[in-house]
Amino acid sequence: MENIFGSYIREKREALKAGDSRYSLRQVATRVGIEPSYLSKLERGEQKYLSEEKIVVLADDLNEDHDILLALSGKISKDIQEIIRKRPKLFAQLIRDIKDMPDQAVLRIVREVRDGKW
Repeated sequence: MENIFGSYIREKREALKAGDSRYSLRQVATRVGIEPSYLSKLERGEQKYLSEEKIVVLADDLNEDHDILLALSGKISKDIQEIIRKRPKLFAQLIRDIKDMPDQAVLRIVREVRDGKW
């Protein structure tokens, strides 16, 4: 299996490090609250698990969207899980129906729902 999550965070961290030495592996790991060796293993795909809380801290540190890093790690945030649990059949159908739609169409639907045009 591909190491999408690890590769992504490594690329993001390395890009930030090119302009700011505070994004060294050691410094990022310290800010996130994990061992540098653990972050290194995550980036190389040798380790897979990181809690939602640590992923959110890592996302903040890397100036990345929480939901993107959670999705790349195979997780869904607890708040979204709770929303889905309230109407699982409806949300499953919605996701299946929009999965192949272009982004612009999905964004249009989101705007219409948000603006109360439904």
